[in-house]
Amino acid sequence: MAQPLWRQRDFATFWTAQTLSVLGDSFALIALPLLVLQATGSVARMGLLTAVGGAASVGAGVLAGVVVDRVDRRRLLIWCDLVRMVLYGFIPLVWAFGPRIWLLYVVLPLCEAVGMLFSVGYVTVVRGLVGTEQLTEANGRLNASAAAAGVLGPLGAGIVAAWSGPAAAVGVDAASFGVSAACLVFVRFRGRPGAEQRAERGGLWRDLRTGVAFLRGHPVLRALTALLFCFSFLTLGLNDLVIYHLKHDLGHDDGTVGTVMAVGALGTIAGALLVARVRRRFGFGATWIGAVAVCGAAFAWLSRANDVAAVAVVSAAFLGCDQMAGTCSMSLRQEVTPEHLLGRVTSAFWTVHYAAAPVGAAVLTWAAERRGTAPVAVVAGACCVLIAGVALLTPIRRSGRS
Repeated sequence: MAQPLWRQRDFATFWTAQTLSVLGDSFALIALPLLVLQATGSVARMGLLTAVGGAASVGAGVLAGVVVDRVDRRRLLIWCDLVRMVLYGFIPLVWAFGPRIWLLYVVLPLCEAVGMLFSVGYVTVVRGLVGTEQLTEANGRLNASAAAAGVLGPLGAGIVAAWSGPAAAVGVDAASFGVSAACLVFVRFRGRPGAEQRAERGGLWRDLRTGVAFLRGHPVLRALTALLFCFSFLTLGLNDLVIYHLKHDLGHDDGTVGTVMAVGALGTIAGALLVARVRRRFGFGATWIGAVAVCGAAFAWLSRANDVAAVAVVSAAFLGCDQMAGTCSMSLRQEVTPEHLLGRVTSAFWTVHYAAAPVGAAVLTWAAERRGTAPVAVVAGACCVLIAGVALLTPIRRSGRS
């Protein structure tokens, strides 16, 4: 019988590192859009920044799996944290001399590219920490604690932004990456992640095709990849829409934005804690399809959320179900992919998954600035529900209860 996760020292250290990192990241999640809105007053410019960052992430995803499967993964994670610490640290230093919007369009894409490299590596090492049988539980706990940090982060970001400005909140994010890197130094993985992969490395083009070929050959992963391509197009700009709705449509301040995001993160915690139990009872297919359908309904309901409490409930419902769907798909991918292919398959999955997301974020926020958030929310939410309906016609619906 496997040892309980909370008694596994390496997993606990890794868990702590990622929770602290997400705590800081949640500061930037609020602070960067607020910096743009503060300087320009434009939700379209907010969406453009999100789109540029997303495009950099997608571009990095093309090569991320090849890199992860060729190097020592622990060292890679540490270096990714250190690089992001330095890059995000530039923002509050430069902002002290006045707003520099151009800097955000330089730093965020670089950080998103490094973040994609980190994320692919992160997915590949979890199985090396806990084994296959505890993957869904481990992912759920990692995501739950990250979501808990996401409750405190937006609250703290709202307070810091209100007192010292959004740039100071970005500085907290920079510091969190340094703490995360220090924790990762003490984590030991089973075996030597990356060693086996270096021994069998082939050409770059061959490596890139390997991940895509595996996705194409697996019926459930193939359907998931196609449907998530559409889902991410519709939902990447949701955070910007919520912030704009609160600030522009309802007239609230930065502190209220942080509070709403924190309440929304409670939904993420609930989704992460419930996902393993729900999946065991209903199976992968029913859990994933149901979660996506509720995401769409919640998104559409944003059009009728005319007070702070309603916006918070919408955010919590969407984020909770999005967490359940994401944890399910991540765990399934980790379970069915051979260890030596995990980096390349994860990279291929995320690259295709998010390929259209930057364009979607730019389109949705552009439309919201011209037509208002309500009609955009209705259309995007209805399309998400449609995606869940299409999934019923694919192998996802018949995916088992394991």
